[in-house]
Amino acid sequence: MATIGLFYGSSMGNTKDAALQIQAAWGGDEVAVGNIAGVTADDLEKFDLLILGTSTWGFGDWQDDWAGARDELGKVNWQGRRVALFGLGDQYGYADTFVDAMGLLYEMLTEQGAQVIGAWAGQDYDFESSCAHRDGCFVGLALDADNQAELTAPRIQQWIEQLKGALVS
Repeated sequence: MATIGLFYGSSMGNTKDAALQIQAAWGGDEVAVGNIAGVTADDLEKFDLLILGTSTWGFGDWQDDWAGARDELGKVNWQGRRVALFGLGDQYGYADTFVDAMGLLYEMLTEQGAQVIGAWAGQDYDFESSCAHRDGCFVGLALDADNQAELTAPRIQQWIEQLKGALVS
C-alpha cells in the first residue's frame, strides 16, 4: 500500500478544510496531513504519493506558508515522485489569476522531474485565465470555496476516485 502525505498552506482555513475533506474521502488514517510550514525535504521524501494544496493570494501569488517552503521543496528529489495538486481560488473576484498558485507549484515540481497526476476537467468554472489551466484541464483539483462551496465535496470525492485509479494503473 502506498504511503500518502497531504500537505497544505492555509491562511483563512479554506485550504485546511479542503485538506481534511480529502483525507476523510480517502479513508482517514491512510493519509498523513499537515501544514507545509516547517516541513523538511526528508519529511516529504517519506511518502510514495504527495498531495499538495495551496490557495492563491492577491493577483496570482503564493500563499505565505508555501512561499516560505519553496527553499525546502528545492531540496527534495522529485525525479519520478508522484504528486497530486489541489488549489483554491476565487474565480469571480480574481478571474484572471484563478488558482494560479497551483500552476506555479506544478511548474516548479515538473521542472524538477515530479510526475503530477490528478488533472481536473476545466468545465463548470467561470474564469478568464489561469496558469494552472492547460489544454482544457487544470493541473490538479480546482476548488472555489467562496463561490462554489456546494461543489467542493462532490469534486473531492470524484477526484479521490480518479487518484486511486491512477495509483493502481
